[in-house]
Amino acid sequence: MELCIALDLPSAAENLRLAESLARFDDLWMKVGFRTYIRDGRDFLDTLRQINPHFRIFLDLKLYDIPNTMADAAEEIARLEVEMFNIHASAGERAMRTVMARLERFPERPKVLAVTALTSFDEEEFSRIYGAGIDEKAAQFARMAHEAGLDGVVCSAFESRAIKEATSEGFLTLSPGIRPFGEEAGDQRRVATLELAAREGVDFPVVGRPVYRDPDPAAKVERILVQIRELRASDGGSSGI
Repeated sequence: MELCIALDLPSAAENLRLAESLARFDDLWMKVGFRTYIRDGRDFLDTLRQINPHFRIFLDLKLYDIPNTMADAAEEIARLEVEMFNIHASAGERAMRTVMARLERFPERPKVLAVTALTSFDEEEFSRIYGAGIDEKAAQFARMAHEAGLDGVVCSAFESRAIKEATSEGFLTLSPGIRPFGEEAGDQRRVATLELAAREGVDFPVVGRPVYRDPDPAAKVERILVQIRELRASDGGSSGI
């Protein structure tokens, strides 16, 4: 299990101050989403690397378009030398295969994850759009992504275990909306504690508000990393936490 911090603050300066406060941690992923990347661009990614060259970057742009356009965008993302990015599984298996085929030209390509069901959806909202329940459709999307050669999926912690059982234990799951110690859910619907995420085999728990709204973000991250180490020790490594 590797901690991912969501850089979702309103300005580049605020996000960079947060990153600087966490510069002593070499084992963090930094999630850069729509607003941040559209506003701040490649320069922001370069500055993150200057703060700590060991930070790994997850570019959370959720590509969704026709297959060739998605592949074009994926190629440009790979040139940014980020370590991971995502696309929408509902773009279809052909689109996912096209993206992965395009990335074959890169000796060290980024990991690619497919979004299954956004964690802002509740069951009713999701069913109205996709015509099936979250559990059923998330597993279906995950199987499609696995067969298309992707590295994993974005899903809530509640679907992680079933997705691994439907694909493979090594198929990665990244879960947004983690509230490590039961903090307020905010605009997320399917949130989980760190303990539940570990039990369900989540590889990348994503934490945003509980860190950046804390008076001491570094202390909060330290608490989270300590808990991850404790959960890993109590698991004995049997589930890959």
